[in-house]
Amino acid sequence: MAVIIKNRQVANNTWQLLRAGGEQTLPAVPPTGDVIVSLAQWQAQKEALLARGGRLGVWLANTDDPANVAADLKHFAVVAVDFPHFTDGRGSSIARLLRERYGWQGELRAIGDVIRDVLFYLSRCGFDAFELKTGEDAQAALSAFDDFSEAYQTSVERPQPLFRRRAAASPVVS
Repeated sequence: MAVIIKNRQVANNTWQLLRAGGEQTLPAVPPTGDVIVSLAQWQAQKEALLARGGRLGVWLANTDDPANVAADLKHFAVVAVDFPHFTDGRGSSIARLLRERYGWQGELRAIGDVIRDVLFYLSRCGFDAFELKTGEDAQAALSAFDDFSEAYQTSVERPQPLFRRRAAASPVVS
């Protein structure tokens, strides 16, 4: 069974990610089991997907607008965001929108070209699960979360910038 990193631990991946075939046709959905479907498949087969057995998730391409799924988030156990190239940061913006604008509290999974070097940054955007690129060692990748002890900028994890956190922690001099 494939593994993922979830909540900073290696875990078994019980989800089947459904991607379009060579002709860009929608893939067949198994009658049971946990599946993650594309936004296009969700929009085309919403009623049938809701009626089937198993948990349901949706994945967004880096070009998808999360507003298109915001009203339906209550139906999903996981939302995944695809990174076709690790250098493409649009998925990070989608994650922040899902967390901060649309209030997504469930599992937010990074999929696609996800490598160890970006885990720290993706977690700051709100991702709490990572399906690593083939060949990446999940156990070894856990150390990425400790690459930096502090960050200056705001993030989903820490909405206050460092200068405000330091000011709040220092005693007031009168």
